[in-house]
Amino acid sequence: MGMGTTRRITGGGGVELSVYECGNPKGQSILFIHGFAQSYFAWKYQLNSDLLSQFRLVAFDLRGHGMSEKPPGPEHYTGGQLWADDVAAIIRELDLDRPVLVPWSYGGYVTGDYLQRYGDGGISGVNFTASGVRRGTEKAQGMAGPGILEVLPGMMSTDLAENIVATRQFIVNCQTGPPNDQDREQALAYNMMAPRGVREAMFSRALDFESVLKATKVPVLVTHGAADAIINPAMSELILSWVPQAKKSFYQGIGHAPFREDPERFNQELAEFRRFCSNP
Repeated sequence: MGMGTTRRITGGGGVELSVYECGNPKGQSILFIHGFAQSYFAWKYQLNSDLLSQFRLVAFDLRGHGMSEKPPGPEHYTGGQLWADDVAAIIRELDLDRPVLVPWSYGGYVTGDYLQRYGDGGISGVNFTASGVRRGTEKAQGMAGPGILEVLPGMMSTDLAENIVATRQFIVNCQTGPPNDQDREQALAYNMMAPRGVREAMFSRALDFESVLKATKVPVLVTHGAADAIINPAMSELILSWVPQAKKSFYQGIGHAPFREDPERFNQELAEFRRFCSNP
């Protein structure tokens, strides 16, 4: 990574979070929220980019992930208040001035948790990126793609060899083309840092943020790869149907990680959106 700094911030229920910051300390702030079994490192093509000169960039490891604390017991991962408090603590402790949130995948649920409990007064916009907003309910049928459903049992396995094989396949399934060797190796390393029990607890939650998002008044950008095999692009169509002010950016031929598969376009659109959120 670039010349960033990492610090510990106490989140919900006293859990210690590892938070990385880089970029222009006087710039408008952007807070990246990664997905299931990932880490802040998933955003390396943003945290090492032209965005550094313009914006204050913050990314953290979710509770139970990366270098953040991983308390045992599902109760540390099943309560929406805890996830919401994590985001609120980072905004507060770093004194972020109404950041734009950039949630990816499971980060969408974390963002929903935050908006449900804190509202949108402390942020200036959201760039939902292949984000989940509804899961574990009848209405959520068909929203998860084969790229996750086929590997999930293995990712929950107590057999380490089986778990690694499934996790590695999950990483491959996140993109349309194969990830380069370095990206795949790094991703496998940080994906395996999310313990099986954490993974299970996160997937036990039933969530629906329709009413929360319908009440959201800040600008919203909805980014999704049209060839996503992990979260059906229909999930993003839901957000667009709930949020009248939302703008749509779908990437043809791109999978679950547009910020990694086409970082140039992603970073440019994020920069434009961040500026727009300050002067809508």
